[in-house]
Amino acid sequence: MKMLRRLFRLFPLFPLFVLALFPLRTAAMDLAATRAAIDAHIAQPRFAAARWGVAVVSLDSGRMLYAHDADKLFQPASTAKLYTAALVLNGLDAGYRIPTRVLGPPPGHRGRVNGSLVLYGMGDPSLGADPSTAGWADSLADQLAARGVRRVRGDLVADANYFAGPPIGNGWEAFDLLAGFAAPALALSVDENQVRLTVTPAPRAGSPARLDLDPAFAAMPLQGRLSTSPAGSPGDINIYRAPGSRLLQVFGSIAAQAAPRSFHLAMDDPARAAGNALLQALQRHGIELDGKLRVLHWPQQAAAPRAESQVLARVLSPPLSTILREGLKRSQNLYLQNLLQLAGTRAHAAAAGDPVAPTGFLSAADWGIHALRQLLDRIGIPPSASLIGEGTGLSRRDLTTPHALVRLLGFLAAGQDAALLRDMLPVAGVDGTLAWRMRGTPAAGNVHAKTGSMTYVNCLAGYVTSAAGEHLAFAILLNDYEPPEGMRVSADVDAIAIQLARLDEKSL
Repeated sequence: MKMLRRLFRLFPLFPLFVLALFPLRTAAMDLAATRAAIDAHIAQPRFAAARWGVAVVSLDSGRMLYAHDADKLFQPASTAKLYTAALVLNGLDAGYRIPTRVLGPPPGHRGRVNGSLVLYGMGDPSLGADPSTAGWADSLADQLAARGVRRVRGDLVADANYFAGPPIGNGWEAFDLLAGFAAPALALSVDENQVRLTVTPAPRAGSPARLDLDPAFAAMPLQGRLSTSPAGSPGDINIYRAPGSRLLQVFGSIAAQAAPRSFHLAMDDPARAAGNALLQALQRHGIELDGKLRVLHWPQQAAAPRAESQVLARVLSPPLSTILREGLKRSQNLYLQNLLQLAGTRAHAAAAGDPVAPTGFLSAADWGIHALRQLLDRIGIPPSASLIGEGTGLSRRDLTTPHALVRLLGFLAAGQDAALLRDMLPVAGVDGTLAWRMRGTPAAGNVHAKTGSMTYVNCLAGYVTSAAGEHLAFAILLNDYEPPEGMRVSADVDAIAIQLARLDEKSL
């Protein structure tokens, strides 16, 4: 203790680091002590300019065990994916497999197809990324060859029109759109709509660095002005693509003898990339194409099928439950945004003839949000408590109250898919985005929760079983906070979840 006091006098910020590492008591505690400990944690001076929103409810008794600003709105980041998950589990068939089809006239004399082939995506975000669809292009080409197709007297049309509306979620920031995590959400997607740029220094300083894009079928126009600087010099790699442009510009420097650097970027045109991949597969299978690759995006009109057109080949996605699980475990934005649009497309079709259905144009995502609001109304979550406008939480326009989140979690916990959802969520210290968090604590293997992080935002919402065996739902939202250098902001929200795992008093 004397040593600690001396450190506190010499280094005034030292107590903050101690509190970050050991923010709450480690022994099991009763409810009153737990509340007091959480109050003390969020009242630390370093949070003076930040905003905390916390709600904890017992799923066994229905009692609210702890609340701090639980009815105020906060940015949820990726915990907003819980809303999309609820919509999928309560509006779509978890076993449904999304088809990607090749449409066209059947082959005639000598295997000739008299017309264009249409590669028609219907929303599979995992095409080429899931092991079951890794060889999708060759599978389609093989099916075409098996039907006798030898020559196509027309074009190959890559059609991404199944989802009406722009491929960018409502409120996504322009600054994010170059990054792989903000890849466009199209009905015709491939390899999670991401491309890897690898920068390799030249052997000698002064020479241009090498730039490689993978996969090659997703290559985009590239302007490289990246030089190799002397060995040991600091790197300065800059990547830019203007909004609406396909041209990727890379400039700056990388030191000679430095290890290659890789960056995951959003594809500029995933539908074109998918079309290129199939075009190459057709060539490998000896199928000639007289025409060219054409790409159709909304609001272009979809390719009009000829009267004799058929489904000539298709590949199927994994079940929606698998896609949702991957999307939640890895916080994969494309997966959740496409699932929202898929739900919206179904909702739009179901609304045909409904006199109270919305009128005028709504995008597939807008229809998904409309269906979500109907679901939340049935749950009893008022519109003012959940202002969600897209499917991922990437938008800073998304707002929710902690109370609304725990009410949603309570609804899901009482549903027929409760065990399925619990298995889909990251598990503390085990997998997903929580794989390296809360290890060696009572929360490890216990907390099943969705993470959410953006600049100045860190959140956690899900389920935990207390030391007393009580099942709890919680939402912990920290906004407007930048941690001191060297500290992980996730530890601040984790500390509260760990404390809930230690709670040794039941509220029954």
